[in-house]
Amino acid sequence: MIDFPELPVTLDDIEAAAKLLDGVVERTPIEVSRALGRQTGSNVYFKCENLQRAGSFKVRGAYVRMAKLTPSERDRGVVAASAGNHAQGVAVAAARLGIKARIFMPLGVALPKLAATRGHGAEVVLHGHNVDEALAEAQRYSDETGAVFVHPFDNVDVVAGQGTIGLELLDQIPDLDTVLIGVGGGGLLAGVAVAIKTRARELGREVRIIGVQAENAAAYPPSLAADALVPLTKVSTIADGIAVGRPGQLPFSIIRELVDDVVTVSEDALARALIFLLERSKMVVEPAGAVGVAALMEGKIDNPGNTAVVLSGGNIDPMLMLKVIQRGLAAAGRYLVVRMLLDDRPGSLATISRIIAESDANVTGVDHTRVGGSISMGDVAITINMETKGHEHCELVLNRLRGEGFQPIVLHG
Repeated sequence: MIDFPELPVTLDDIEAAAKLLDGVVERTPIEVSRALGRQTGSNVYFKCENLQRAGSFKVRGAYVRMAKLTPSERDRGVVAASAGNHAQGVAVAAARLGIKARIFMPLGVALPKLAATRGHGAEVVLHGHNVDEALAEAQRYSDETGAVFVHPFDNVDVVAGQGTIGLELLDQIPDLDTVLIGVGGGGLLAGVAVAIKTRARELGREVRIIGVQAENAAAYPPSLAADALVPLTKVSTIADGIAVGRPGQLPFSIIRELVDDVVTVSEDALARALIFLLERSKMVVEPAGAVGVAALMEGKIDNPGNTAVVLSGGNIDPMLMLKVIQRGLAAAGRYLVVRMLLDDRPGSLATISRIIAESDANVTGVDHTRVGGSISMGDVAITINMETKGHEHCELVLNRLRGEGFQPIVLHG
């Protein structure tokens, strides 16, 4: 049995937060994934926070933090920084509580998230090229004006609010063995870990808590190895909701004590997970919310048992979704793009079309050009987009093209 150290957030804090949130947030549903269960040899359940108010779990922590403000603090208003989900959570909570909110969002933030935040009544200021720069500006504004800074993860009330998901999980799945949670700053993972580990200990059992990060934005593995915060020099991932270069000090102090492991997944794995959720579960989930699914699909979790994956958000930019779908299909061998240099003579394109048709692939786009830096006089460059049926089918198409004397260069697939 775990001998818990003294933690900055307790089960009592999370239970109090649950009372504050009663009637404010949704008790999000659990969906069974039979397809992923068959693939992993376990029972897999999705905790659908993508169906939460404002599209993510963030409203939980934001509301708990702001509901505890004094009348004087409420009069000064609140300020926050976010790439989208925390911004919407703060905006929704502020509107419900009658508090003025200013939100700093990075330049280039997804337009749907920007529009939704403004739609909930918050004032939005675009600043910086990432969340960390927006956070620094929000803190500066708070220091200058006295507005209360609502941190997205490094605050006890925020962590307690996010931890209410853990209470719901144990009520909804009593025989839970493993929980997979995406990690950015760590507020969600820390809160759920406190709730589940403490409650499970009271019941005389153990539940594994595993964090999942995008490998190009994974600050927790080196920080846990060093037992100190190790900021990243660069963060680059489609999972913008967890693109945080430095763990929160408060969540880190909990995660290093309670969380069993933190694993990472590739960008291609994330894209495949989003495709899976769309096709097999009919779920619209943003990349940050799909990291747990990616970890299961990639075999990163040993002996998962009865496994809950927190689908933490569903706020995805349609343009990003388009790119992710293309990447996911290519990673699965279902979308192939090739480029070939040919002699500019009649019949070449017809021959290529015949080979592709006989290989049972479907052409979705063709680009034909005679001008370019790498194209010689008398040559033509052809780029062909195809629907394919998997990696073996891709190899079949490529080998048949090579067998006819063509030299396809794979751009995607």
